[in-house]
Amino acid sequence: MSLDNCRVVLVRPKIAANLGATARVMRNFGLSKLVLVAPVANPADVEARRLSTHGEEILRSARIVAYLGEALADCVFVVGTSARTGGAYRRQSVAAPEEVLPRLVEFLASGPTALVFGTEPSGLTDEEVTRCHYLAHVPTDDAYPALNLAQAVAICTYELRRAWLHRAQLEMHVEAPAAFVEQERMFAHLQTALEEIHFLYGEKAGPLVHALRHLIGRAGPTQMEVDVLSGLARQIQWYVRKHGSDLK
Repeated sequence: MSLDNCRVVLVRPKIAANLGATARVMRNFGLSKLVLVAPVANPADVEARRLSTHGEEILRSARIVAYLGEALADCVFVVGTSARTGGAYRRQSVAAPEEVLPRLVEFLASGPTALVFGTEPSGLTDEEVTRCHYLAHVPTDDAYPALNLAQAVAICTYELRRAWLHRAQLEMHVEAPAAFVEQERMFAHLQTALEEIHFLYGEKAGPLVHALRHLIGRAGPTQMEVDVLSGLARQIQWYVRKHGSDLK
């Protein structure tokens, strides 16, 4: 799962400095693919290059296309951005970046994804919004809600990286469940121990065993957890041998 599978798409950007600042912040947060849709600003402009510190290669290799559809043609998941909310096109599937971008991270392993930003004066059109699965809205102050383009890119790519790192850390610490044969050995051991302390007896024994197997099996116990439960069973049996008369 790589952030390389997420591209930043700028639609009709007009200010060269924003191109450079976007390339720089992409480098900060580990993204490398920049797509410009019908740009007014020239990515080779001296101001763009000046503000792209350490992001020059991102700027040089930016792909230029005529329409948003070309930028998104192979994408499996698209998040647009909007300062405006509500209305027929913008009231659904809109949330803050920290809520939306973890959803994008879930699709990184499936194929290309995209973060889409509109032009500086007016943002994405309603037609362009319909091309996006979700909208990210930064909850700015109502008195002045319009963010600079590069600032919006910085906020969203920061939240994207946070979500990506969080998921990577979770996956790193996920252990595989113990082998079926090991789980079966543990269940048999545990059943015997629970029978010895009369937890399992009579007609209720079968349903209780099933409930325990379902409860533990659903958790997908790791080998360490299976060993702990087997150790618990051994300790129960040891206690029965030492103090069996107390249980009668």
